[in-house]
Amino acid sequence: MSLSLVFLTLLALPAGARGLPEEAETCLGCHNPDGGAPTPRLESYAATAHRSLACTACHPGADEAPHGKLPAPDCTRCHAEATKSYRTTVHGEAAIHGSTRAASCVDCHGAHDVRPGIDSRSRVGKPNLAATCGSCHRAEAAAYRASVHGAALAAGTKEAPACTDCHGEHTVRSPSSPESSVSSGSVTRTCASCHASERLVGSFKVPAGRVESFMSSYHGLAAQNGSGLRVASCASCHGVHDIRPSSDPASRIHPANVATACGQCHAGAALRLGTGKVHESLSGSGEGSRAAGLLRIFYLIAIPLTIGGMLFHNLLDLAHKALTGDRRPMRAEEDPMLSGGERLQHAALAVTFLLLAYSGFALKYTGHWWGLPFESLGGEALRRLVHRAAAGAFCLVGVYHAAYLLLSAAGKARLSALLPSRRDLRDPFRVLAYNAGLTRRRPALARFSYIEKAEYWALVWGSGVMLATGAVLAFDSLTLRLLPLWVMETASVVHFMEAVLACLAILVWHGYWVAFDPEIYPMNWAWLTGRPRIHKEEK
Repeated sequence: MSLSLVFLTLLALPAGARGLPEEAETCLGCHNPDGGAPTPRLESYAATAHRSLACTACHPGADEAPHGKLPAPDCTRCHAEATKSYRTTVHGEAAIHGSTRAASCVDCHGAHDVRPGIDSRSRVGKPNLAATCGSCHRAEAAAYRASVHGAALAAGTKEAPACTDCHGEHTVRSPSSPESSVSSGSVTRTCASCHASERLVGSFKVPAGRVESFMSSYHGLAAQNGSGLRVASCASCHGVHDIRPSSDPASRIHPANVATACGQCHAGAALRLGTGKVHESLSGSGEGSRAAGLLRIFYLIAIPLTIGGMLFHNLLDLAHKALTGDRRPMRAEEDPMLSGGERLQHAALAVTFLLLAYSGFALKYTGHWWGLPFESLGGEALRRLVHRAAAGAFCLVGVYHAAYLLLSAAGKARLSALLPSRRDLRDPFRVLAYNAGLTRRRPALARFSYIEKAEYWALVWGSGVMLATGAVLAFDSLTLRLLPLWVMETASVVHFMEAVLACLAILVWHGYWVAFDPEIYPMNWAWLTGRPRIHKEEK
């Protein structure tokens, strides 16, 4: 006998034989809306989730006849956790405040036809949720049915999200509540639960990398840094219940509508934003402009080559001095090396540079232990404030330094000594050849040789690039009103990559020549005393 035949046979049995409470037949003899035999009502009750419960389990006092009007059932008696959660939702709070329009357990689950969610006839089953929620939220339900999600569910894709997948079941809260799964600060995580799933992306050919590219974009980074309530989220661009594919003319992200969607936040920049990609990775990966992508490739090649060259040069110098024990200085001495005013400039530069690097990387990478001071004291707002304040101070240091070089006699002498010369092209090869043992002729370098000049002019160049790109990013609304979107995209790539290059160069190049060089180890104290500590040894 097949399973289906067994099931039909069981349904045909009397109520008691099917395991239904005996009182069900008695109660339904009167409470039968059809006014006829109770059998159809019994069959319906036998398919519900409450089929093993007696009527009095939900309706105390119903065993007395006549019983008159009974109090409303209290679902808490069996569903304590669900009821507790419900009371904190937008529906439960409204009911607690006496609203007669607030959705109750019965409104969603039904009264005597409560069925499991896997039952195709269940009110809270996925295929029927839009109709259930739509009994109150008509406009939202209509928009959902026309959306890409609603169409997929109607076509039989059971993995397509329904109302409860986004809003929750017994945790439905107002979008304005920070605890809501669809609030501005949480909606991206909610969307990511599906759109970051490799299984779902692979099974339904959903474009991959959308969550990753968003999280590395300007909006995504700002959201991670604590601006989730102010920055654009998935819903800001794609809509809420009316999410449609970009090929749909009614979609917010249709090429003809993108400018308008962006213009909601970026007034005056809508047309320029409309020319860019929807998911834009400002770190250079993903669907950025060609200029941003090419610059990222350039830096990914240039940074390893530059830092690798520095490491090779310095390690060769260290190896020669360590193996030969020769720590005689190649450079001419100068006493003092730095004046008091120059030492103050150096100190201001060091402090502002460190603050810029620390706060900048804290803005880029949130949630790491080294950024905890920002998290505990002010979060994203403090990170941004410190970074911009340090940038302002860095600009003032640069202006003062430029004035010192151009207007004072001492500064002019320094500038003259730091200007590149022809010997700066020959000296690096002479030093490399000597340290490699290819020549015994010891190079004689100027006090400010290619070692100091390369670092100084790299600092000047890098500072200009960082300040220019930083201004583009800091004044983003003005940038987007005046310049094409690719300018901001490339500025973001260059700003980050230059920061990485600058920090690595400081560690590898500057760190060696002012600390680990055996000539001055453990440190060149000129930054404090003005005089370098150089080992004076005879040949």
